[in-house]
Amino acid sequence: MKIKKILNNNVVISENECNQEIVVMGRGLAFQKKVGEIFDSAKVEKTFVLETQGISEKLARLLRDTSELYLNIASKIMDYAQSHLPYKLDEYLYVALTDHLSFAISRYKQGIHLKNPLQWEIRKYYKQEYQIALKALEIIENETNITLGEDEAASIALHLVNSQLSGENMAAAVQITEMVNTILNIVKYHFKMELDENSVNYERFLTHLRFFAVRFVRKEKLDETVDPFFFDQIQLKYPNAFECTKKIAAYLNNQFNWELTKDEEVYLTVHIHRVTNRQKMKEGSD
Repeated sequence: MKIKKILNNNVVISENECNQEIVVMGRGLAFQKKVGEIFDSAKVEKTFVLETQGISEKLARLLRDTSELYLNIASKIMDYAQSHLPYKLDEYLYVALTDHLSFAISRYKQGIHLKNPLQWEIRKYYKQEYQIALKALEIIENETNITLGEDEAASIALHLVNSQLSGENMAAAVQITEMVNTILNIVKYHFKMELDENSVNYERFLTHLRFFAVRFVRKEKLDETVDPFFFDQIQLKYPNAFECTKKIAAYLNNQFNWELTKDEEVYLTVHIHRVTNRQKMKEGSD
C-alpha cells in the first residue's frame, strides 16, 4: 500500500484494496518515507478503516499534538466495548476517546482531579456502558501505569452513549440534529462570530450538546446538585456566556416546553465561554 499522508513517523493514511481510506499504525512505518512511497506491511501493527469523510483529518490534528499511544488505548477500549454492546459504535469514537484520554491523563499528571457531576445518573441510566468504562480504566492502567478514578469511567461511558445515536429512531435522530444545530446558531448570533468547527474546543462543545440532546429525547433530566453560591459565581464570572445560555433556555422552553436545570445552565455556560473565549484569543493573535 502507498502512503497517502504522513501523520508522524509511526502513523500514515493510506487506502485499502476497496479504495477505503485507512489509518495505519506501526513503529517506524513512515521513517524516512515520502508521500506516494510504499510502506513495509510487516511493520503494520494496527489498521483503522475510515468510512466517514473527514475523520482522518480530525485524527491528523489530534496526532500532531498527542501520542499514538492514546489512539492504541482507544482502539482496545472500542474493541472491548463493541464485543459487549448490542449496537454498532460510531467510528468517530476513535477520535473522541483519543482526545479524551490525552486530556484526562494530562490532567492527572498535573494533579488535577475533576469530579463528574453526572456519575450517579450515568451509573443508573447506562449500566452496561458504565461497566465497560470500568474495564476501560483497567486497560488504561495496564498501558500507562496510571489509575484514573471512577469519574473518568463516567466520562468514558458517556462517549459510548453518544456513539449510539445511530441506534435511535429516525425522528429522534432528526430532533437531536435540529436541536444541536439551533443551539449552535444561537451561540453564533449571540457572540456575532463563526465558531471554528475544526478546533478541539468546538468538538468538545458539540459532544456536550449531543449528550444534552440525547438526554432530552429520552426525557432524562439532571438532578439539582449545583451549589447556589457556585451558580451565582458562574453568572458573575461569565456574564456574556450566561446570557447566551438564557437564550438557549428560552428556545427550549418555547419550542419543547423543556426547563433547564441550574446544573445544565452551569455546564452550558462553562462550555460556551470556553469555545468562544478561546477562539477570540486565537483570532486576537492572528
